[in-house]
Amino acid sequence: MTIEEMKSQIDKDVKENAVVLFMKGNKEFPQCGFSARVVQILNQHGANFVTRDVLADPVLRDAIKQYSDWPTLPQLYIKGEFIGGCDIVTEMAQKNELAPLLS
Repeated sequence: MTIEEMKSQIDKDVKENAVVLFMKGNKEFPQCGFSARVVQILNQHGANFVTRDVLADPVLRDAIKQYSDWPTLPQLYIKGEFIGGCDIVTEMAQKNELAPLLS
């Protein structure tokens, strides 16, 4: 799959799923501390979410960074909107700004 085809797939994933986390690993087995932290936060909020493992596909790993124009992972999307990475999600959770987006 080309980068452009993958960006189309990412767009489809983001539009078809209310909450999508592009991460290293998956929600059962996160492969980095930052991804694990965001999964933990989403679970604490009772969020129903899907994950996409960027380690399983180098094209996905490159395409998601271009799609969001954001250089790091994980990347959280809620209702089609890019929210941010671990630091932003953590800060939003601490300020009680995340829960309203997830409801």
